[in-house]
Amino acid sequence: MNIIRIDDPADPRVAAYFDIRERDLVGREGRFVAEGKVVLNVLFAARRFEAESVLVLENRLAGMAETLSLAPPDLPVYVAPAAVVDAIAGFHMHRGILAIGRKGNPPGAEALLAGLPERALVVVTVGISNHDNIGSIFRNAAALGADAVLLDRTCCDPLYRKAIRVSVGAALKVPFATAGEALEIADALDRHGFAQLALSPAGSQEIRELPRPQRLALYLGTEGEGLPPALLARLTTARIRMAKGFDSLNVAAASAIALHHFSDAGD
Repeated sequence: MNIIRIDDPADPRVAAYFDIRERDLVGREGRFVAEGKVVLNVLFAARRFEAESVLVLENRLAGMAETLSLAPPDLPVYVAPAAVVDAIAGFHMHRGILAIGRKGNPPGAEALLAGLPERALVVVTVGISNHDNIGSIFRNAAALGADAVLLDRTCCDPLYRKAIRVSVGAALKVPFATAGEALEIADALDRHGFAQLALSPAGSQEIRELPRPQRLALYLGTEGEGLPPALLARLTTARIRMAKGFDSLNVAAASAIALHHFSDAGD
């Protein structure tokens, strides 16, 4: 491991970690922050994104040996005491394990769809701006064998620090692309031979009654407003049956139910 001791919180070598919370809001010039041992395991093992460096509390370093063995041997591993790490990050870092990754140039929706297998399951998120929900959807997609996630332009960034953390690293593993308008995504999925199903409390069919097509795109909309009317009018719609007098679930919970129904995971 390329261990580098940091004693000054203003050291320019760790500038990418300065004021993490504030810089999450304004962007990191093509970088993202991964946090926690489990997430770093995924970052290094999946190799979908390039890691730039690691910053770790000195008392956590010994327990990181196995995780860091998955990283490139020349990756800088900055080690600092708690007071220095807290000053760098701008708040108390009780986990004390961070990495900077590079977003690179991920494929667009067309290229992503073109590379999927003949039998494929895709999640499409529309208007979901809550990082907890995006992170949970990615976690469900990874656990239940979805091949990719497509996000319309109004969705939040799945590589936001909190979204990555909530996803338990799945946002670093499941292929995804951010596209334009939802109807443009529908056009692209048509071109690639996908049946398209929109989840809605007012869906015309109960989801458990539907068979799994060879290629399926499952649409999820924001809580409250749901999917746009123009999109619902174009797609087949499905609902999740619930107790009388209650008609909605958190979108992440709904995604888990729907993905489980259509998943090939474990087969």
